[in-house]
Amino acid sequence: MRYFLDLAYDGSAFHGWQIQPNAISVQETLEKALAVAFQKKIGVVGAGRTDTGVHAKQLIAHLDLEKQIDERQLQFKLNTLLPDEVGVNSIYRVKEDAHARFTAIAREYKYYISTTKDPFSNSYSYYIKKELDLQRMNEAAKILLNYKDFKCFSKSKTDVFTYNCAISFANWEQKDNLLVFTIKADRFLRNMVRAIVGTLVEIGLHKLKVEDLYTIIESRNRSKAGKSVDAKGLFLTKVEYPNSILI
Repeated sequence: MRYFLDLAYDGSAFHGWQIQPNAISVQETLEKALAVAFQKKIGVVGAGRTDTGVHAKQLIAHLDLEKQIDERQLQFKLNTLLPDEVGVNSIYRVKEDAHARFTAIAREYKYYISTTKDPFSNSYSYYIKKELDLQRMNEAAKILLNYKDFKCFSKSKTDVFTYNCAISFANWEQKDNLLVFTIKADRFLRNMVRAIVGTLVEIGLHKLKVEDLYTIIESRNRSKAGKSVDAKGLFLTKVEYPNSILI
């Protein structure tokens, strides 16, 4: 029987989602808690892999169990076993062919930039002293919706077969002292959101023109785009699936 786990975590303490040698990951931490709960090894598959320091308000992972469980009881047990930096929002049963990664139809990220030096939000936002031109940044963000190939924003050494992503939403808004960038697509490349934000910031600082974004994307060259902004301001906020996966 297949179950989806809806997770949230503070990425500051982890080297990303995916298990890797000699580094603590969210996946490893979750599998250790599951091993204690079930007294045997239980593997999980995530909707995607967030990089070191990136946070998640919602990441979906699936696991397979031999028999039906009490979802609320397992949620309580895992939240007791997991460290403070990881929480299970919910657990629910899905159809056997539902896959946390491949069945997902959309993913949403938010990036937070602080316009004031705030020690209480320092771990979860990127502080920029200079004033940013939000109007120019939103003009440029709209350009992203006209393209599919985003190799220019991808980490150079990556094992993907295609650099195509369908971005359906990209927008900046101001909320008090925070500038919040929301972007939604069917999939994302490694480092893609942080590279997009870094490029849009340069446009907001008038270091680049809005029209320069056309040239950058069409170049398919990572060195033409802006630098990647700090991971601490990035949150995976939503993973969407078709209703047909539910039982």
